Amino acid sequence: MTPGNNGASTPEDDDPFGYLYEDGQAAGAQPPSGGGYGYPGSVNRVRPVGERQYGGQQAAAPTAQYQQQYGQTVPQQQPYGAQPNAHYQAPESFGAPPTQQPPAYNNGGGGRGRGPNTKGLLIGAIAVVAAVVIGISVAMMNGNSDNKTGDQAGSTPSVSQSASPSASSSSPAAEAELPKIDAKALLLGGGAATASDVDGAKADGGVYVSGFNAVGASVTWNMSGLAKSGNYRLYVNYGVPGKDATATLTVNGTAQSRALNLSNFAKASEGDYAKGWTETWASVQLNKGSNTIKISCEQGDQCDVNFDQLYLVKG
Repeated sequence: MTPGNNGASTPEDDDPFGYLYEDGQAAGAQPPSGGGYGYPGSVNRVRPVGERQYGGQQAAAPTAQYQQQYGQTVPQQQPYGAQPNAHYQAPESFGAPPTQQPPAYNNGGGGRGRGPNTKGLLIGAIAVVAAVVIGISVAMMNGNSDNKTGDQAGSTPSVSQSASPSASSSSPAAEAELPKIDAKALLLGGGAATASDVDGAKADGGVYVSGFNAVGASVTWNMSGLAKSGNYRLYVNYGVPGKDATATLTVNGTAQSRALNLSNFAKASEGDYAKGWTETWASVQLNKGSNTIKISCEQGDQCDVNFDQLYLVKG
């Protein structure tokens, strides 16, 4: 069947790809433009299935035409044109999809719908918060009032407080100060004598003991009134002329096994007594009450030293 012997082309003769073949090109088929088929005269109209017009006449159903042309029987289903099915319409027959309107909220009052009443919810929330804040403020005010009342009651002295304090509240008696002595109050012997020509002595009036650089020289502290027996530290303030010295320490008639260290801790230059003032200490065991402490220059000691003060510290 060709377009020349059968009038206008029918749908089964319209090959959309006819322009790709030689016979189609010979028949004038062109690439589609605007949605039509490849052959000239192809149609592009919206129509129900089975109702297309050819040359002013309604075309027969495709099944009947097929039987007439090819002489074959095709199983009959629903004839074309009986009830057009919208699913088989050409795609261009469908228009733009309908615009869907968003559902309106129905507030129960009719007319145009509105959204939820958020204003009322907000007012209710603010009212709840305000009630909580007021409750907390009232509670805090009541608590402050109670505290003030308690403070006032506690600040008022009772009868028992105005009475004389009990023995338990009295502070313990301060411990007696440990003994201390200046050099001029010491018992001197063996050529030792007091002097004050070297500056820097801590004793009253700057008086110190000199002349201790000979064997037999000594200073003795006859101590009394010691509150407790025990171990103490005997501190000795002294001065040396830029060199180390030693002496013998005797406590209650017993000489200590170690010599009293009178080194040049001040790092004074040799011969400089004024820069050589410093102190040392030795551990001593003393009795309650009276004790005798003696510092002497014995054989083997280096005794070029001046004595300033002696005092005790609990060891």
